[in-house]
Order: sequence, then structure tokens, then C-alpha cells
Amino acid sequence: MTSKKQLKARIRARMAKTGESYTTARDHVLGQAETRSDAGWRFVGGRDPSSAAITSVLVNQGASVSEPLVFLAGGGIGAGYILWEFKHDDSRHVTLGFRNQWQYHDRWMAKTLGRLGVPYEEHRTAGARAASDRLAAELDAGRPCVILPDRYHLGYWQLPAALDGHGGGPVVAYRRDKSGVYLDDRGQAPIRIPRERLDAARARVPSYKNVMHVLGDAKPDEATLADAAREGLRDCATHLSAPSDSFSLPAWRKWARLLTDTRNAKAWPKVFADGRGLADALLSLWEGAEPVGMDGGNLRELFADALDEAALLLDEPELAGLAGRFREISALWHGLAEAALPAEVPEFARVRELTAAIKESVMADGSAGGEEAAETGRQLWQARAAANESLAATDPSELFADLSARLGTIHEAETAAIRHLTELIS
Repeated sequence: MTSKKQLKARIRARMAKTGESYTTARDHVLGQAETRSDAGWRFVGGRDPSSAAITSVLVNQGASVSEPLVFLAGGGIGAGYILWEFKHDDSRHVTLGFRNQWQYHDRWMAKTLGRLGVPYEEHRTAGARAASDRLAAELDAGRPCVILPDRYHLGYWQLPAALDGHGGGPVVAYRRDKSGVYLDDRGQAPIRIPRERLDAARARVPSYKNVMHVLGDAKPDEATLADAAREGLRDCATHLSAPSDSFSLPAWRKWARLLTDTRNAKAWPKVFADGRGLADALLSLWEGAEPVGMDGGNLRELFADALDEAALLLDEPELAGLAGRFREISALWHGLAEAALPAEVPEFARVRELTAAIKESVMADGSAGGEEAAETGRQLWQARAAANESLAATDPSELFADLSARLGTIHEAETAAIRHLTELIS
């Protein structure tokens, strides 16, 4: 008889090898698993933190709506690239934006909920105590809330102090007890956070300090979902046809150039001339593009699922054909991530294994991961430091050229696909 520990190990191994999300890896190992619940709250999982949060609330209200359609209602996919350089710990981090308006939480929530016909209240409370009391009142009234805490302060992602204040994705607060609040972060188990810690996490990032969205009861009908899908498709096509090289498809072309440029101050050959922080950058690229990371990966597969649903809702069969193209593009992103962090390199294999272990623990065990998850986190950041040391003396020029060529292919493929989408909906 296979033990629970053995099953968890198999799921983690698959995640580390393939870069798959917890849900996908679990389904491959165990088959379709039964949905779990906590005090009446159903855990429905999810891929993108933002669309999953809305979907979880609506499903728990009795609505029949899928995450792909919620994702599409918000405008579907996006594009964005930033290379951060942090002097305090000599680290380098790549931030990738794969969702429409990924950098604007409030704007994305407003238009997504508006298109779905979901009434909501948005609250921003300056004081931590007042924000905490407001959240408690909403939960006591049976109204789950979408909040945006700092991941370092939440604790369960096992992040180091160097990432204090770097933010995080939305989660759903769905109930509380005397001293703690229970969160749904796309997993299958409750995550209980002490109230004081959650208060600090919500207040940490000034740009969205204590923001909270309280969704009203709504059950979008087929006509509403069809209109939301149509508007989302138009939004996606317009957004990704824009010339911005920061927040639209030209961002991939710009990044491809920076990988081989030798003059720009933000070019990779200049930034990594001394080898410092190269592993950090490659690891964050892998985590950003693959679902095994804290976010939802490149989200092209989620968008493909949305296109399949939209094809039926809107009676546009060509959208299903385009869905196939985006699955191919998702595979291109997977290839880029694998090239950046190949499992054949022992140091990278270890980091992949530990990253998958933390994600699996959060998704399967929630806050029950306890000391075992904390120890895995300590090992992960030690392994990341070792990987940085091992890469410091290497010549990355061939790697940069390969990544640049792959990004060029992705840019061309996505540009052509969005052009086709524009033709279909015009």
C-alpha cells in the first residue's frame, strides 16, 4: 500500500521534473482528486492567483463559473519584464508579467468584476487596526474577502528576510477564529495565519496597503459570461497590440535584445559581468514561467482553456484553433524555462526539487506543513546561495544567446497569434 509520504514524494518529483502545477502533477499521479473543504468552504484550487481568488468566492456562493472564463473576463494574458538588482544582498531577480494589467491589482479587479456583473466593495484603510477590524466584521457576516498581503510576512512560502516587502498575489480570507484568519491560496487545505501577522502582511506594501475587495452575491448567466468573454478578448487584443516595450508584447523583444547587448546598462552581459546573482535571475525566470512557482506560470495554457470555452459561448469555432496555438506557445515558454534552469545541472536540480516541495506543501497541507516546510525553506535558500556561487565563474554568453533566440521565437509567435485574434473579433 502506497503511503501518503510516498505519494507526496512522487508528486513533488513530477513537479520538479516537469515544472507542472501542483494540481496537474497530483492528477497525473493520483487521478482526479476529490475537492476538500473547511467549515463549509470548498477549496476549488486555481492557477493564476487573481482569477483563482474571484473564482473561489463565486463558486462558494453557488455560481457556475470557471477560472478560465474569469481570467478571460479580465483581459486574459499580458506581457511584462523587469530585471531587479538588489544591492543589500547582491541578488538579481526577474519579474515577468503574464496576465493582463499584471501590475495593477485594483484596476484588474474592477474591470473583471464589472464584466462579470459581480457587485463589490473596495476598501482601503490606513490604520492596521481599523483594517483588521473591518476584515473581521466582514468574515463574521459570512462575506469572504480578497486581500493582497506581503508573502514574506505571511510566512508559509518560507521566504528569506531579503524579500520582506516584495509583495505577493491575492488570497481569499474566508473565516476567522479568536486569534487567526483562514486563507485560501489555490490549495486544498486551510492556511491559518495569526491575526497580528496577517495585519502586518496587509500593511507592508504602501501601493496597496490594506486593500480589500468584498464580493457581493452573483451568479452570472450564460449571456453575461458571453459578453464578458467578448469584452475580455477585445481587451486582450488591444492591450497586446500596443507598442509598449514594458507592458505589452514588445517587452519580449526588448528582453531578447538585452540578453546579448553589450552596451545597455541593464543588458545581461553587463549586469552579470562579475557573475554575481546569475543563478538568482535564472531561478526567478524558471519560477516565473513555470506553474511550479508561487504564481501561475506563463498562463498561456489557462488562456487556451479560456479560448476553448469562449469558442462555445460565442459560437466562434476558430477560437478553438487559436487555443491550440497558445498551447504550443506555452510549450515554448516551458522550453525557455528548461534552458534557463536545466535539471541536468546538479545545483539546479536540487533547487527545483526544493521549490516543488514548498509548493506541494502549501497546496496540499496549507499551514499544517509546519516545521517540515520551514526546514525545506531553509534548505532551498542555502541551495540557491550555492547555485549562485557555482555559476559565478562560468561564461554565460552561449546561454544568453540561446535564451535570446528562444525569446525572439516566442515574441514572433505571440505577435502572430494576437494578430489572428484581432482578426477574429473585429
